[in-house]
Amino acid sequence: MAFNSIILRLELDHRHVHFGNVASAISNAGGDITSIDVIRPGQDTSVRDITVHVSDQVEDQVVDSLRQLPGVQIVNVSDRTFLAHLGGKISIHPKLPVKNRDDLSRVYTPGVARVCTAIHESPEKAYSLTVKRNTVAVVTDGTAVLGLGDIGPAAAAPVMEGKAMLFKQLADVDAFPICLDTKDTEEIIRTVKAISPIFGGINLEDISSPRCFEIEQRLSAELDIPVFHDDQHGTAVVVIAGLINALKVVGKQVEQIRVVVNGIGAAGVSICKMLLAAGVTRLVPVDREGAIVRGGSYPYPMWQWLADQPQVETRPGKLREVIQGADVFIGVSRGGILSGAEVALMAENRIVFAMANPEPEIKPEEALPLVRVFATGRSDYPNQINNVLVFPGIFRGALDCRARTINEAMKLAAARAIAAVVSDSERNEHYIIPSLFNEQVVSRVRKAVIEAAIATGEARRTPPEFR
Repeated sequence: MAFNSIILRLELDHRHVHFGNVASAISNAGGDITSIDVIRPGQDTSVRDITVHVSDQVEDQVVDSLRQLPGVQIVNVSDRTFLAHLGGKISIHPKLPVKNRDDLSRVYTPGVARVCTAIHESPEKAYSLTVKRNTVAVVTDGTAVLGLGDIGPAAAAPVMEGKAMLFKQLADVDAFPICLDTKDTEEIIRTVKAISPIFGGINLEDISSPRCFEIEQRLSAELDIPVFHDDQHGTAVVVIAGLINALKVVGKQVEQIRVVVNGIGAAGVSICKMLLAAGVTRLVPVDREGAIVRGGSYPYPMWQWLADQPQVETRPGKLREVIQGADVFIGVSRGGILSGAEVALMAENRIVFAMANPEPEIKPEEALPLVRVFATGRSDYPNQINNVLVFPGIFRGALDCRARTINEAMKLAAARAIAAVVSDSERNEHYIIPSLFNEQVVSRVRKAVIEAAIATGEARRTPPEFR
C-alpha cells in the first residue's frame, strides 16, 4: 500500500463547524493529521493548512468527508510529493561571480581561449580545468522505470533528477539527467559516446533487459571512463553486503551455502556474478521457465554464461522444487510468487531477501516466523536492500582515482565496505545493512573502491591520502 501526504487548505466558518469536527472527519475517513498551520486567524472564520498522511485508497475519501461538513470550504488540495517536484529538483549554480568586465574576461572570452588551447594540447587537463573530474551523466531511455515499466524518457526524468540529488547530497558528485528519446541500442551507444567528453562517468539507469547488457558492455569497452548500470550492479553490491552480515548472524560460511536467485534479468544476472565472485559454490538461478542449469542451452547470452559456470547446479525444476534445502533465497522478480510452505522447505537458519517492489516475493508477515534473516527493498520493514547505499560512494571513489572502469574487484570491495559499517556489536537479525543516511557509508565505499582500483591497475591517479 502506497502512502502520501496532502496539504488541505480549509476556510472554516466557526458559526457552523469546530476544528474538532474537521479532525474527526479526517480521522474517520482514514487520514492522519501530522501538522496544522493557521494561515489566517479569525473569530468567525479562519483559514488553515492541514497536512494529512493518507494511503492512495483513502485520499479521495478524506476530501469527500470534508466537503460534506457544513461550514467547511476546501480552498486547495496539494500533494506534497508533487510540490517537491515543481520546476524540477535540481539546478546549476556558478562557482564564481561575474560582476564586471574583468571577471567576464577570465571566465569567458578572451581569457578562456588560453585554457581551451591548454586542453587541446594536453587532453588530460580536462580533468583539472573543466567539470569533467566530478560530473556523472545519469542516462536512461525510460524503458524500465521503477515498477512502472516503459513510460518513456520524459516521464523518467523525475527519477533521474532524484538520482542526481542523491549523488550531490551524499557524495558531492555533480550528476545530470540525460533522458534519451530512443530505444535503439546503437543510437543510445552513439549518443552516450558523443556526450562523454564532458563527463567523468556514466550511470546507466532504468534501461530494459536484455538491451542493457550490450549497452553497458559496449560503452565500457569503447569509453575510457567508468560505466555503471546501477539497476544491475548497484543492486548486486548491496545484496552481497547484506548477505555478508546475514551469514555472520546465522553462522554460515559463503563457501558452504546453497543460494537460489529468482528473476534472472539485469539485477539477477549481476547478483549471480557477484555471488560467484564472493565465493558461492552452489548457485541456482531461476526464471519463469525454471532453473537455469549447468550445461543447458539458452537464447540469452547472459543465461548461457551462467549455464557455463561450474558453480551452477545441474538439477532442473521450478522454484518450488529447487528451493528445497536452500540456505538463501534472493528474489528480484515479482510479488507473491513464494509461499510460506515453500520457504519452510529451505534449510534451517533461512535467509530470505525478497526484493520485488512494491510487493515482495512473499509477504513479510508470512515469512518472518519462518526465517532467521529477512530483507526487502522497502523502507517500511527492517533490512532495506537499497542501491542508494552503493552508487554515490562507488562513483566518488572512481572519480577521485580516475578509474577507467568499475570492475568486479571494486564492486566486491564496495560490498564488503558497506557490510563493515555494521559493527559486530550492532549486527543482528533485524540490522544487517546500514541506514541510507549513515555518513560512514560513502567514505568507506570510496576508500575501498580506490584501493581496489589501484590494486587492479584501473586507477590513473592516486589520491594524496593513498600515496
